[in-house]
Amino acid sequence: MLIVGLGNPDKKYDGTYHNAGFMVIDKLLDILGVTLKEDGCRSKYVTLYKNSKKIIIAKPMTYMNLSGEAVVALSSRYNVPVSEILVVYDDIDLPAGDIRIRKNGSAGTHNGMRNICALLNSNEFPRVRIGIGKPQPPMQLVDYVLSHIKGENKEKLDKTFEKAAHLIADFINHNDLDKMMRDSK
Repeated sequence: MLIVGLGNPDKKYDGTYHNAGFMVIDKLLDILGVTLKEDGCRSKYVTLYKNSKKIIIAKPMTYMNLSGEAVVALSSRYNVPVSEILVVYDDIDLPAGDIRIRKNGSAGTHNGMRNICALLNSNEFPRVRIGIGKPQPPMQLVDYVLSHIKGENKEKLDKTFEKAAHLIADFINHNDLDKMMRDSK
């Protein structure tokens, strides 16, 4: 199983809406008591075993729009079938704080997911979408997703990142996507 949180690697992007996937992965690593130890496949990642199953948890270091390069490199190196790749990412089409888990689907408006789907030549993999809401006019979308989360949204999204991380940790232990989907509501 490969669990990938999407974001941008530079420090200036820490705490931005577009790094929601990274922030969920950080919370997941805390829950599991592990750190990203390996550097390769255009990612920082850790490999662990749960219930005799290999789990790779990763943050691509490719920048958001090229996330597929890291996902393909990791899945190829560790022979992870597409159906066992779980991607966590921000979604402007969901209200801030919502979590939506799907077994598969389109990339929607997310360029990182578009790149992953294109390079995998598939959209048949599960995903955890973290709602970040939409910008208020006249703010442009790119300015919004790259802005730092503040105020009421920060408190709400911190709880969302924590909840998503716990859902993923439970998924790692039980390998039951339907349960994770039910529990996310």
